[in-house]
Amino acid sequence: MQASSDLVPMGTSPLLGVRGLTVRYPAGGGQHVPSALHKIDLDIWPGEIVGILGESGAGKSTLASSILGLLPTGSNAEGSIFFQSQDSQCLDLLRLDESRWRAVRGSKIAMIFQEPGLCLNPVMRVGDQIAEVIRAHSNLEHAQRKQECEAMLREVGFSDVERVYKTYPHQLSGGQLHRVAIAQALVCRPDLVIADEPTRSLDVAAQAEILNVLRETHRKLGSVLIFITHNPALLAGFADRVVILYGGHIVEEGPVAQIFRRPLHPYTKGLLQLFPSSQQYASLSRGQLPVIPGSLTDADHLTPGCIFEPRCSARTTVCRSESPIEEIQHDHRVSCFHHGN
Repeated sequence: MQASSDLVPMGTSPLLGVRGLTVRYPAGGGQHVPSALHKIDLDIWPGEIVGILGESGAGKSTLASSILGLLPTGSNAEGSIFFQSQDSQCLDLLRLDESRWRAVRGSKIAMIFQEPGLCLNPVMRVGDQIAEVIRAHSNLEHAQRKQECEAMLREVGFSDVERVYKTYPHQLSGGQLHRVAIAQALVCRPDLVIADEPTRSLDVAAQAEILNVLRETHRKLGSVLIFITHNPALLAGFADRVVILYGGHIVEEGPVAQIFRRPLHPYTKGLLQLFPSSQQYASLSRGQLPVIPGSLTDADHLTPGCIFEPRCSARTTVCRSESPIEEIQHDHRVSCFHHGN
């Protein structure tokens, strides 16, 4: 797909089509650090919940920032991100200026952040903050905005919406703040919602509650959900498809059930072993918790071979000298010379 401007002709396409996305952040002296994302190709289809999985530094949040037009000043982004909105416009998000972004961000693409307590204004009532999103994207009167806010608060599981509407953020629990963040993201019925580690600060019970809220609102409202996490256990039984990132590269992608049952890439296998089932965990001897040896370094980004090679137990000579070719088996793709071994 090619685009000569931010608006390209509509055609048969996914909701979101990422093509050749490479992102570099600025370093001192006008230089750029190694790629945070490297030639990412990814399609997101209507109706999906897609998990983006990887360790810290894998490029997950950079992908989210790229889609939302929130990359820091001085960063360099190449490629295209095509977004097919419900109003039949196909936009290349990397070509939008800030005035166009103000019409898209919040109404067509929305974000649920890791720490909603830090993203909400502490001296502004919760309901008014949600209503501000509606005011920015519609001409509804105050009473109508309030009605829409209360309806969305009910959708995310609040029964006492009048009380919650009038509260300040500090008067709510962590789980309640996360529900408010979901309501704020969904109140304009966006086509795409990105949740960046939305349960990271919550205990297991609260995590399950928030996942259930996301699942139910996805079912009722139909917004596509991209769920970013480092924990594969959160995706089992929740997401339809998973994309595994390592060092800014997609190393494996496919249906969650299929990949979790039979991961092909050594990194995926190691990542899944870091979060064993309760039965597997109980059988582990003290001091024998699973780890992936080593860590990602800047030098790894400069290799002509596989970026995971220095940490891979299955590596051979070819892994160091040649970049692995992506192989596709039905709807499962992997980049590894020795996949499945």
